[in-house]
Amino acid sequence: MSSAASTETLASTFAADWQHWHANHEKLRSDPHGFLAVTALHWLTNQPAAVDGAPGTWRVEDDVVRVALGAGDSLRRDGVELNTGVELAFGPIAERDGINLGFGDTVLELAKRGGEYILRPRNPRNELLRDYQGTPAYDPDESFAVNANYEPFKKPRQTTVGAAVEGIQHVYQAPGVVRFRLGGQEQELTVFNGHATGTFTVLFTDATSGVTTYSANRSLTFSAPDTGGPVVLDFNRAVNLPCAYTDLATCPLPPAENRLAVAVEAGEKAPLKREVSL
Repeated sequence: MSSAASTETLASTFAADWQHWHANHEKLRSDPHGFLAVTALHWLTNQPAAVDGAPGTWRVEDDVVRVALGAGDSLRRDGVELNTGVELAFGPIAERDGINLGFGDTVLELAKRGGEYILRPRNPRNELLRDYQGTPAYDPDESFAVNANYEPFKKPRQTTVGAAVEGIQHVYQAPGVVRFRLGGQEQELTVFNGHATGTFTVLFTDATSGVTTYSANRSLTFSAPDTGGPVVLDFNRAVNLPCAYTDLATCPLPPAENRLAVAVEAGEKAPLKREVSL
């Protein structure tokens, strides 16, 4: 096989792998109870209150969420019907963690964000999900799969960032940085731990933000050794966070040092439709 044919085959494989990954990502995003199904964002307090889209009255006491269910009210957890006519308690819940409760065909996401408890109903009939037609993305480009070097800090650094909603902040332990070359310049991004073991995530903006990509942030997850060393940052797999689609999200914003001046013309573009809360 000639070198030209070999290069063409590698490019074809790279594109096919990206298409497979993107299709799976879109399938996950279109889940009947994914974030496109969120109908409301309720901030719970120590004052008992009824909330739209959920049964009972809700309050927070001593870092525990309590819900008083009336006669005929019903909730499920892990498929088990919970008692009605009683007060139920959930928590404490760790920051950026949550539980799901069933209510009819709705899933109630009970979570902690920015030190506060939130309740978000997720209904598969939500208009944003019902009308979703996919997210546009740049064509896969191997030049944006860049070689980088992950450098862990001697100890994780506490990093506070803003959020897509006013009034809260997110605090992360940053384990290190990645350094790489892009756009003819040396670049550096602060790294946070990913959701899956052995993965890291960078939140960033770049020169395309607010032009062809969502203005506030994009996210890229990659695998890296804890001890540091060479990694690949494939910006073709940079994705939107929920706040790109809806005001009902509490997504973190990138730290100030993660605002790249170079145009990263790879990965997901701005959504075709964004739901704005009135």
